[in-house]
Parts: sequence; C-alpha cells; structure tokens
Amino acid sequence: MAISAELGEALEQAVSELVATGRYNSKSEVLREGVRLVQEREARFRELTAKIQVGQDDIDAGRVHPADEVFERVRKRIEEAAAKKAS
Repeated sequence: MAISAELGEALEQAVSELVATGRYNSKSEVLREGVRLVQEREARFRELTAKIQVGQDDIDAGRVHPADEVFERVRKRIEEAAAKKAS
C-alpha cells in the first residue's frame, strides 16, 4: 500500500540527507524506521502507563508506607552490607 505524506521542507531535507549519506537506501526506508521507532516509543509508553496504574491502585488500596520509614530500612540494609563487606 502506497502512502503519500507531506513532510515539510525541513523533514524532507533531513530524510534526503540520511539517504545521501548512505545510512539508508531510500526515503521509504527512513520513513519505515521512523514509524518503527514511534511504535517502540508507544509500546514503552503503554508499559509505563500500566506500571503507573499499578502504583495508583496500591495507593488507592492503602498499600503504601511513609517514605521516611522506607528510606530508614534502605539505610540499614546498606549499613549492614557495608559492615559485612568490611569484615
């Protein structure tokens, strides 16, 4: 399926330069790579959105701990690990 797109002068020039340098064999190849990168970014965005929702669900359900308590536990673990390493 052929697609026609108006890229504008700046993008058209960028695509042409990528082909001229030999990095890509054709303008179509540049555009396919661009669409693939957008697809990857959108997939990462969906994953991030899902992880944020998990966190929000935990907050809504009350499955949270005060930050100072969490940081104190982390500090203790670091101190314990450092003490073991020094022994």
